[in-house]
Amino acid sequence: MTKLSKTYAPSESETYMNAKQLEYFRQKLLAWREELLKESQETIEHLKEEEWREADLADRASKETDAGVELRTRNRYLKLIAKIDAALKRIEEGEYGYCEETGEPIGIKRLEARPIATLTVEAQERHERMEKQYVEEE
Repeated sequence: MTKLSKTYAPSESETYMNAKQLEYFRQKLLAWREELLKESQETIEHLKEEEWREADLADRASKETDAGVELRTRNRYLKLIAKIDAALKRIEEGEYGYCEETGEPIGIKRLEARPIATLTVEAQERHERMEKQYVEEE
């Protein structure tokens, strides 16, 4: 395993997806995953502790609405965790950082902003245009 200094940040001047960069993104993904799991657990605990037998219908409806929002957020977290797990697998397999469509480097800046990215900006834009076109044709 590659050791990183606390101040390490990937740069464009390094060899793309070298061992340090891969370890940097692996750690970034694991920290993000841990944060999402912690927040999901807090949601579960909050919902368990909630008093659901509210006499006032408006109060009960409000609590149920809040719980629905929390559960939707938790569901989004679960989907994100699956994408994080897929990114971690790509790191293990040596495919991380490369566009799944073109094979080109995704780029450090894009991966910093969205470490689960699987497409270059150009490929993503092309994909979105095709989706938009498909929706408009329906």
